[in-house]
Amino acid sequence: MNPGGADELRRRLERAAELRAAGDVENDPELAAEEELRKKRLKFDPAARAEYLVRDAMARGEFDNLKYAGKPIPGLGGTYDPDWWIKGLIQREHLSGLGPKALLLRVEDAELDERLDTLFTEREVRAAVEDFNARVIDARRQLEGGPPVVTKTRDVEGEVRRWRERRELRAVATRREEEAAAAEEEVRRKQRTWWRRLWRGQH
Repeated sequence: MNPGGADELRRRLERAAELRAAGDVENDPELAAEEELRKKRLKFDPAARAEYLVRDAMARGEFDNLKYAGKPIPGLGGTYDPDWWIKGLIQREHLSGLGPKALLLRVEDAELDERLDTLFTEREVRAAVEDFNARVIDARRQLEGGPPVVTKTRDVEGEVRRWRERRELRAVATRREEEAAAAEEEVRRKQRTWWRRLWRGQH
């Protein structure tokens, strides 16, 4: 709304308030019509009015092409998380390294296994877990304030053992994929040989 329109609306509202206070709304036809419309609106049941507004918005297409149309809305159905708003902000804006230490450590804890899996040696895994544990212990001192730290430290040797197990499982899966690919290639080779022999037999 432009400033002139806002001033005009304010003047009309002030005039209506004056006339209502004086009980003289009927002398101004425009204000009388507005007052009549206001009274009619008040007679509507709030539920019926809400339903009308929703139907009107649907008819205008305001609910078309909504972001989560036909999809589950993220965050519904789970347990209540007091940090839901800041987590959503960080995820939407792709922020990293920002926020209270308690939240950052929880996010890092959730992604720690994935990060450890990118490392190549047990020594690197130990160093990463020890660094994580040191930062958790430091954050628990609450020197900078913020929400309480609920993230637990990790058992260094336990994490190394789990890292080794995950690595062995990946190696087994890779070997199986390679064996399946080799077997498939062998089948293709035999088929090509068979077709070659068949072709030569025909000529």
